[in-house]
Amino acid sequence: MAIVAALAGAFVGSRGDGARSPATGAPSAGTEPRRPPPATRLTLEQQVGQVLVMSFDGVQAPEYIRRRLRAGEGAGVILFGKNVPDARSLKALTGSLQGAARGGALVATDQEGGPIRSVSFAPPEPSQAALASPETARTAASAGARGLRQGGVNVNLAPVADVATPGSVLSGRAYPGDARAVGRLVKAAVLAHAREGVGATAKHFPGLGRATANTDDAPATVAAQRSDLAASDLPPFRAAAAADVPLVMTSHALYPALDRGRIASQSPIVIERILRGELGFRGAVITDSIEAQAVIARSNVALAAERAVAAGTDLVLMTGSGSWNLIYPRLLRRARASSDFRERVEEAAGRVLELKRRLRLRLPRS
Repeated sequence: MAIVAALAGAFVGSRGDGARSPATGAPSAGTEPRRPPPATRLTLEQQVGQVLVMSFDGVQAPEYIRRRLRAGEGAGVILFGKNVPDARSLKALTGSLQGAARGGALVATDQEGGPIRSVSFAPPEPSQAALASPETARTAASAGARGLRQGGVNVNLAPVADVATPGSVLSGRAYPGDARAVGRLVKAAVLAHAREGVGATAKHFPGLGRATANTDDAPATVAAQRSDLAASDLPPFRAAAAADVPLVMTSHALYPALDRGRIASQSPIVIERILRGELGFRGAVITDSIEAQAVIARSNVALAAERAVAAGTDLVLMTGSGSWNLIYPRLLRRARASSDFRERVEEAAGRVLELKRRLRLRLPRS
């Protein structure tokens, strides 16, 4: 009880034990954070572009996608099943994208396992809910990451790090067990991805396992108290951060105990104070789909993206093919008008460059 009480006060500080990741040898969250590559060598237009993950319809990348990648006005793309019907088309598409980006594109997909497999012909076949030990989680994640890497995908928007409660919208998608058990499985999956050269993404911070509505379809509120979130929802994300996970995806739910007026993806309290300050996460923060109903119920996508970046987000995930035309100009205008926002964009772009460096991608040039 004393531990939970301490967590309730301000959650838990960073580890501070100087331990090193067993997969990468990278310093833990408690040591001096690495310095991202300077984004100042990029133009402002490119810095804004590095904050955006694009999407498109069809099995070939449209010219406007390739043009943005060539210009550095997009960090990369997310691929769905509609884009990659078979292994040959996946390899051809990712090759085309990297050709346009000179080998510097983030190519992401959503490959959790079970029913959530955007690359339907690739592993892992079992859902996370069927994996009860670190060994099975590691095996499934390794197989999935290896298949993605062979197809040219370098970022997986998995694993789900939420602790599902009875009736949760994530039942069937989350690992089984309590926070400690889920944390062990998440760590195993993150390290397995790293060994295969694919960036894992722990989602949906600060925990969506209590939600009964999918934020893709409707607004959701997680009414848990701070102490409950600290004890039962945050530990898997702490485990992911300790394993040096390269990305964390924020939830679009509202957590009144943390921030009464802002959903998590737009909350500096959630992103900067808790995720970075208290859990010690040093990687890139990415939104869930910016077109989710939980987002557009509050604002248009351009304003939502601006709020997310201002709050500490580094990558805005756009799953609508036309969203770049709305979001990019707005972020660029705000960056030109506000020195504070311009500094935030530069910081975000620097973290994206660090992510690309970790994935052995070429960095954009002005």
